[in-house]
Amino acid sequence: MTSILVVEDSWLTRRVICKILRAEGYETWEASRTPNCMLLDLLMPEMEGREVLQAMRSRGYKIPVIVITADIQATTKSECMELGALAVIHKMPNSDELIGWIKKALSASEESAP
Repeated sequence: MTSILVVEDSWLTRRVICKILRAEGYETWEASRTPNCMLLDLLMPEMEGREVLQAMRSRGYKIPVIVITADIQATTKSECMELGALAVIHKMPNSDELIGWIKKALSASEESAP
């Protein structure tokens, strides 16, 4: 089963996203193994999503990341993309948009696998 890590501090947002993904047959979890895809919130209390992207980039992680944020500024999207995000989508994503990006991320993940 394909697994997806959801990184989101809002319980409601996390629950909605996980419900959408589970309905499509994906396994969702937090961080016990290397995921095929990561959904990442930008504004979190302990570590911002940008910091996560920077840390992943500096460590050479190639996990496809989809940023989900309420921030609609073009500069935010540009910054996330420069840090390696596959996509930046706005909260609350609709099912079709979210699943479309998940499928692209998983395809990218398969292509980069050894």
